[in-house]
Amino acid sequence: MPAKSRFTRLDAFTKTVEDARIRTTSGGIVTIASLLIVLYLVWGEWSDYRRIVVHPELIVDKGRGERMEIHLNISFPQIPCELLTLDVMDVSGEQQTGVKHGISKVHLAPALQGGMPIEIKALDLHGDEPASHLDPSYCGECYGPPAPPTASKPGCCQTCEEVREAYAAVSWAFGKGEGVQQCEREHYSEKLEAQRDQGCRIEGGFRVNKVVGNFHIAPGRSFSNGMMHVHDLNNYLDLSQGSHTFTHTIHHLRFGPQLPDDLMKRIGGKTLGWTNHHLNPLDNTEQSTDDAVFNYMYFLKVVSTSYYPLGWESKGNSGDITPDYVSIGQHGLGTDGSLETHQYSVTSHKRSLRGGTDEGHKERLHAVGGIPGVFFSYDISPMKVINREERPKTFTGFLTGVCAIIGGTLTVAAAIDRAFYEGATRIKKLHQR
Repeated sequence: MPAKSRFTRLDAFTKTVEDARIRTTSGGIVTIASLLIVLYLVWGEWSDYRRIVVHPELIVDKGRGERMEIHLNISFPQIPCELLTLDVMDVSGEQQTGVKHGISKVHLAPALQGGMPIEIKALDLHGDEPASHLDPSYCGECYGPPAPPTASKPGCCQTCEEVREAYAAVSWAFGKGEGVQQCEREHYSEKLEAQRDQGCRIEGGFRVNKVVGNFHIAPGRSFSNGMMHVHDLNNYLDLSQGSHTFTHTIHHLRFGPQLPDDLMKRIGGKTLGWTNHHLNPLDNTEQSTDDAVFNYMYFLKVVSTSYYPLGWESKGNSGDITPDYVSIGQHGLGTDGSLETHQYSVTSHKRSLRGGTDEGHKERLHAVGGIPGVFFSYDISPMKVINREERPKTFTGFLTGVCAIIGGTLTVAAAIDRAFYEGATRIKKLHQR
């Protein structure tokens, strides 16, 4: 038997001769409608194939020896910048007192004058100019304590700022610098008095260990007295007289880098399942008080969060720890487009350091004493959220869907056309009778 005959017997798609085919108007309409439906469904299948979804995962955070960045922007309309100090400490024993690197203090005009920023240079209390014209052989006295290691001239205190640093190093209160030659020469007391009604905005970022810790903004120089962390409150309380308070506005507070604007638009769409976690809960928070010795405490629970864009595996490895030499603001940004950041939840508490009870809740007693200021205590969650960009289906799945659409649509169309044809044929037979 010829080979052609063997395959002919296996043909599952039998054909009819052209003369046995009947073309109808209803069949043409059904064919056009079927074609339009197929095109519409195939376009929807293609759009679904090209769609990007974010798949969240929750895992145990196995990172070790990592660091993270904290970015803040907080305004204090009733305290001058000279009285504010930013300190950071954690359970590992690391302390950063008087943080300046990466932090800017913007002097604000008095609230009655609008509270607008003032040029910082005109308000610098400790510039280099007062010591630049001194005799090269001049060696300023430190008035008791040894000279600080950061002194411009070893063993000497050339400026009022260096005398203050020397006093802070031995845990001595400084005050306004009365009787200190360097401070009187620089008119430190007069300049401090001139800033009495001004405000301050602290903005910038700093890097901390990824362990339990806290950072706070409090008045006066900080130093350690035995096992205690204390602040020199003399100037704050002397200048206060009821006018200085820790009324503040938290414009922004986040842990880790901010998402790029284009990515924020993508994840903000209704089609993506990733939560808009970068709406930080403390942003635009306002607190006000008339009490000079008032304490605000914010307790934050920080959760590590990773974002891996589509195709990040082929661009590099985002698992490496970001080196410390990366500039502030770039920590956590991977070269492969990945992002290592954090989200957080917060609860807060506030109290007067004078003690007493809450209004309307006499059973709640507040302890007496403490340091006035704004304190942020953060704890690190052992869990980590990973958000991966993925396509909902593969190209093979797309082809399978297209075949299903074409086959299913044509099958249904054939049944509809057959129903129309059979119906029209029966109606004609009834009329012929």
